[in-house]
Amino acid sequence: MDITVDKNLRTPLYWQITDQIKTMIVAGELVDGSILPSERELSKILGVHRNTIIRAYYTLKDMDLIESARGVGYRVTYGVKDDLNFVQSPRKQVNWSHMIKDEYLDMKETYDDIYARFTEGNSISLSSGVAPAVYMEDDIGDEIAAILNKKGAVPAYLTPYQGDQTLRQQILAYLRTKGIKAGMSQVQILSETNQAIDFIVTAMLSAGDYVIIEEPVSPDVYRVIQLAGCKLITVPVDEDGMICDNLEPLIEAHNPKFIYVNSSYRDPTGGILSVERREKLLELSNKYRIPIIEEDAASEIDFDGEHIPSIKSMDRTNNVVYIYSFSLTFIPGLSMAFVVANEKLIKSLSYLVSIRVMSLNWITQKLLATYLVDGRYYEKVREIVTVNREKCEVVCEYLDNLSDIGVDYEKPRGGVYVWCKLPPSMNGMDLAYQASKKGVSVVPGEVFYPMHNGGFDHVRLNYSYESKEWVREGMRRFAATVREVNNSLK
Repeated sequence: MDITVDKNLRTPLYWQITDQIKTMIVAGELVDGSILPSERELSKILGVHRNTIIRAYYTLKDMDLIESARGVGYRVTYGVKDDLNFVQSPRKQVNWSHMIKDEYLDMKETYDDIYARFTEGNSISLSSGVAPAVYMEDDIGDEIAAILNKKGAVPAYLTPYQGDQTLRQQILAYLRTKGIKAGMSQVQILSETNQAIDFIVTAMLSAGDYVIIEEPVSPDVYRVIQLAGCKLITVPVDEDGMICDNLEPLIEAHNPKFIYVNSSYRDPTGGILSVERREKLLELSNKYRIPIIEEDAASEIDFDGEHIPSIKSMDRTNNVVYIYSFSLTFIPGLSMAFVVANEKLIKSLSYLVSIRVMSLNWITQKLLATYLVDGRYYEKVREIVTVNREKCEVVCEYLDNLSDIGVDYEKPRGGVYVWCKLPPSMNGMDLAYQASKKGVSVVPGEVFYPMHNGGFDHVRLNYSYESKEWVREGMRRFAATVREVNNSLK
């Protein structure tokens, strides 16, 4: 059976396969009773995902061109309707393989699958990123009660699509502490960074567009871009962030729609984009009129107190779209983020809120605004910096003790991540699996590479979730696992 697929065509792969088999059946090249290759066999022959073959075969079944039989597989039944060896039923189940888009069906193991596999049960998490427990439960409860009991409060369903007005005013004041000047029409409240990136991609990109992103990078960023049908241009990072030396030829060759960068204490490496490279990105943005999407969620968790100005604060042409999340600095579980950008983009994001969300989390907006108004948020951030600095020292202490077998890392100056290079021949995915059996979760490095072509010798450690005592216990188990795996490789 001669079938060819062209992955460069816009026609879905399953339909290319379906159409060719249908043509062979109708033309009599595949006669009634002909046995088709198994799903696994044909997927191997054509070099496509098995789900693609399943979808093609189910489409042919819907056309009454083939049937499936136990012990036989798929067989051509064009004109044959009375073979009792085949399952006949007047009830037809929805063909879910046909209904779901290929890009959501033909997926490799996702970050979520890996994350769930390594974090199930009562493990110590060196993988999750949240604010430490500096917010007192009684205080939170009192504040929520006060918000709910406040007379004349605007109902949640009447919250403006752009976000609560008081919160936006406080965010403008907060931005001024970071050297960013903006007006009320330039701020959009959203629930989290993922939503911000999703809405920005929806508003700005079309299938086939190119985007420049740093690598390694959070899966939450590259997955949204890929699912939009866009093409990634990955640029490696070093200790100073995205390497900008050869960006200009890439821009001229591909005309990307934007450049994405996680500027401070980036996920997963924990590094900082240098001032010189921030300036270079702005120079390229201004020259080629390319927006820069700057994610800056960890910038407040600065251990040495030497804040590097955000790219947005250096922007004089309003080319930078600035995303900030309170996920690492506000009450765990109550996520809130905002975008600062050109008024036209903000208006588009507000429209997306109106049709996709209807109402943002009203209580969280009011609660965050309360903490910003009375200054308690800034106090809590200082506590968080102190706590995370101490936990980072614990992680580094254990990693230093593993240097004799080849473990290496760059000590963070802030944030919540440590990018850990493993001893020679050690695989991060395998190590993460072994660590999970010891009750500690880490994230293997390869999930931070969109094409899964790097990071095999790395794992990401995140010390923000657990208490200092549990971070110490988690690192004790992690270090022991590294040594055990290393010994087994000798």
